Amino acid sequence: AEARVILERCEHFRGVAKSLGEGVESRLVLAVDELYPLDLLGALMDEFSRRFPSVELELLFPLMEDVSRMVLEERVDLGIMWRQEILPSALNFHALGWVPLKIVCAPEHELARQRVGWEELKRYRQLMVATRNDSEEKVRLRLAADVWWVESHWVIVELVQRNLGWAFVPGHVVASALNNGYLVSPALEFDDQDWPVALELIWHKQRPLGKAAAWLKEAAITAAQSIRS
Repeated sequence: AEARVILERCEHFRGVAKSLGEGVESRLVLAVDELYPLDLLGALMDEFSRRFPSVELELLFPLMEDVSRMVLEERVDLGIMWRQEILPSALNFHALGWVPLKIVCAPEHELARQRVGWEELKRYRQLMVATRNDSEEKVRLRLAADVWWVESHWVIVELVQRNLGWAFVPGHVVASALNNGYLVSPALEFDDQDWPVALELIWHKQRPLGKAAAWLKEAAITAAQSIRS
């Protein structure tokens, strides 16, 4: 049994050596905002695992401009994030498409009982995603005076279900709660559409991409066709 384990590890190291000889990285770090649909991310990771079984992958989930900061500091090879109004000049980008945000609240919330205007949204506590640093990006969708900052869209869904406020939440994150009736999307006086947010893929201009990162970059761009459609 011990010999079989040793032989299996030898095969693993042969695979690693072969990958390195072909210019494939031994390790790759990807930072992804929670706005990116999970089914697309899962499909990318599935194919990546088949193509690059020897590459150690680290998958991080910072928010908004925290993604670009990590790419800028070269702590991350590739990032997928909410589009910044002003992207640092050292970074390159490719637009991926748009993700819908929905206004949601608990069924028993006051907003669920009426057609909602801007003034009604301002009156009640808003739950918003929080980055690690203060910036203009984090307040882009702030409407209410009373705000709770939360470092996860998924936690925001839980808090909204407990009737602790209303929120803008990505459609894929909130879909299950809406379908099950745990949350509702109130009728709006000023709009009958979802709120689209742009996503982009970013990388450092001065950080060369190995074969695995280059493949993942092109695969993410190809997968983005489903976001645009």
